[in-house]
Amino acid sequence: MSTEPEKVVAQVLIVEDEPEHADVMAEALRRPGHICTIVNGIEAAAEELRHGSFDVIVTDLRMPESANKEGVNHDGGDAGMRVLDLAGQLQPDAETIMVTAHGDVPTARDAFKHGAFDFVEKPLDLIVFRSVVNRAAEQAVLRGESGDMKELIQHDGFEGIIAGSEVMRKILKTVKTVAASKLPVLITGESGTGKELIAQAVHNNSPRSNKRFVTMNCAGQAESLLEDQLFGHVRGAYTGAEKDREGMFEYADNGTVFLDEIGDMPIAMQAKLLRVLESGEVVRLGANDTKHVDVRLVSATNQDFTRKTADGSFRQDLFFRINGAHIHLPPLRDRREDIPRIVRHAIAKFGGELLSGEPIPEISDAAMLRLTAFRWPGNVRQLINVVENMVVMAIGDRGDGQLVRIEVGHIPDEIKVSDDGHIDDGSALGVGGSLAGTSLEQLEKRAIRETLKLTAGNREQTAKLLGIGERTLYRKLKEYGLR
Repeated sequence: MSTEPEKVVAQVLIVEDEPEHADVMAEALRRPGHICTIVNGIEAAAEELRHGSFDVIVTDLRMPESANKEGVNHDGGDAGMRVLDLAGQLQPDAETIMVTAHGDVPTARDAFKHGAFDFVEKPLDLIVFRSVVNRAAEQAVLRGESGDMKELIQHDGFEGIIAGSEVMRKILKTVKTVAASKLPVLITGESGTGKELIAQAVHNNSPRSNKRFVTMNCAGQAESLLEDQLFGHVRGAYTGAEKDREGMFEYADNGTVFLDEIGDMPIAMQAKLLRVLESGEVVRLGANDTKHVDVRLVSATNQDFTRKTADGSFRQDLFFRINGAHIHLPPLRDRREDIPRIVRHAIAKFGGELLSGEPIPEISDAAMLRLTAFRWPGNVRQLINVVENMVVMAIGDRGDGQLVRIEVGHIPDEIKVSDDGHIDDGSALGVGGSLAGTSLEQLEKRAIRETLKLTAGNREQTAKLLGIGERTLYRKLKEYGLR
């Protein structure tokens, strides 16, 4: 068995005004699999830093004079330093490397004050250069994927959440920040995106974590039943009420109540919930006396509250009360880079349960690409259910003494077809984050970069996922300076 460490594939931005030097650097980094974008000056670098996502930024110290937006020329001597400053502002998680001539070494040492990871002297020793970039890439990528997520997920109450994409990392950091407060939290997102897991994470990371976390689904509940479950009743309150019973708010005193699908709560019940949230007091059905409770409310919905408050089906004052902090979960199709992580986690879970100590099932690249390309209208919940089905089918198909291997043929037929009934060939592959105001060229470059990273630089697989031919991909790589 190989003991080689897993190769780190990084997104590298090369800022170099001499095209031949830039091409040499890119070629040296392409060999170990890094994905390189080349720009020739500060303005182009700023554009890439604003719209792209990079692990390592390599910049020359000196570049020709350039004019800023006011038309004022800058001395190119500090060009590299300004790139470092821009990188620190726009790509704070990236590592930066300065390239400098021998006579500029004392100046280059000042680059450390600007946050540089290291500097490399010209003329370049490509072996040394590649080694420095590899170390920087490992620092950036492994810190982002292993350090940050390991701290958040494994040690700090984020159990069950599999996330590595930038958008999900930001959400988990928001959860950690909000959890320490007393603010009510509203979680929105499509069905199956994991709203209850986020609600549990808010509780687990809060000062109330050693108290109860109680959940209630408001969908399809009659007002009388919902009131009884939330606030309880006294003996004789209605036929069949043979003894007193505390409701969820009393039961969760000093803890957290999670109301799922709160948008479906009957309008009359909304007024009663608002009164409890404002006063901190509950009245059991059939009782006159009040009971004080201290409960942190977390709510979730897949509905549009702007529309519901506008048409009067949800009270605006209650919306303001429950919306102390708002966390929106993106659909899985907008964070596809998380799909391989979720798939492998689910395979390990279900394979471990069914195989009792045997090796964990493997999944083919073709099957993983197919899963990554699908739009997943049911989001994470649907993906996990499908993976469980695939594991069961693959176990049933294996021969005597063979390892379990999941192939494209184990994917259910309905998953091979897109929402509009056509074969899902990956052409709908998208990327996470807001795209408003982004040019079509930047969108295309971003899609290519993200897909190359997803496939670890495999151009054939990248072309398939993007739904274009390999020749077209090669032309785009050359056109956009991607290597």
